[in-house]
Amino acid sequence: MKAEGHPKYHFITVQMTDGSTFKTRSTYGQDGATLALDIDPKSHPAWTGGNQTMLDRAGRVSRFNDKFGGFMKKKEG
Repeated sequence: MKAEGHPKYHFITVQMTDGSTFKTRSTYGQDGATLALDIDPKSHPAWTGGNQTMLDRAGRVSRFNDKFGGFMKKKEG
C-alpha cells in the first residue's frame, strides 16, 4: 500500500463551548492545532435532553400501548 494513501494522524486540542479543553488524536489540521467547537454535548439539547416532548399524532402511541401494553407489565410476586 502507498505510504501517502493515509492521512496524518496527530494530537490536537479540542476546545469546548465552556472553554474547557482536552487533547485527542485526529486528522484535523496540523499537529498541535486547536479545534473550537460551536456545539458540544454540554450545551446542545440533543445531548442534554432539553425541550423533548412526546407527540401522539393521530393516537399512534395510544394504539400501540393498547395493543402491546400487556407485554411490559411487571410481574407480581
